[in-house]
Amino acid sequence: MMKLFLIPLMLLTANCAEAQVAPEVAKGSLKPLQSVESVELDRYLGKWYELAKFPNWFQRKCKEATAEYSKLPNGQIEVHNTCKLYKNDQLKDILGVATVKDKKTNAKLSVTFLPKWLRWSGIGAGKYWVIILEPNYEYAVVSEPNREYLWILSRSPSMKRATYESILEQLKEKQFDTSKLQFARENVIQD
Repeated sequence: MMKLFLIPLMLLTANCAEAQVAPEVAKGSLKPLQSVESVELDRYLGKWYELAKFPNWFQRKCKEATAEYSKLPNGQIEVHNTCKLYKNDQLKDILGVATVKDKKTNAKLSVTFLPKWLRWSGIGAGKYWVIILEPNYEYAVVSEPNREYLWILSRSPSMKRATYESILEQLKEKQFDTSKLQFARENVIQD
C-alpha cells in the first residue's frame, strides 16, 4: 500500500478545489496569492517541524509531522516527510522530490511523492509556495495559489505566542481563514 495518504506537504490536489475563505471575503474577491520575494535554498534546507496546518485528506491519520530538505546532485531537492500515526504512534515516512519552478525567487516549487518511474509525467505534482519566511529562516508558511492547503513550519517544535499571532495576522491579510488551522502537536504555543 502506498504511504501517500499519510504524509504532509504532498499537495497532490492543489489545483482541484477552490479555497475556502473567511465569510467576510466574498467569492471572487481574493487577491492573487504572492510568494515571498526570495528564498535562499541552502538556508531553507534542513529539518522543519509542522506546527499547524489546514486539515487535509492526506494527513488525516498523522500527527507530529516533520519535513527535511536536502539538495540533490541534479539541483532538485529531496523531501523526506515523517509523521506519527494517531492510532499507534507508529512512525511513517516517504521520500519526494521538489523542483524549483520560479528560479528568480526560489519561492515556488513543485513537489511530488510519486514513485521515481512516474515522476517524469508531472502528474501528481503539487504547488509548494513559500508565502511567509522569517529573515533568519526560523519559521516559514507554505501554501499554494488556491489557498486550500496551508502549513506553518518551524525549526523547533514550538513557537512563542506573539510570533504565532503575528503569523495569523499576516495570513488574514493574505485572505486565509485562520479559524481552520489545527495544531500538529501538543504544546505548540509557548508563552
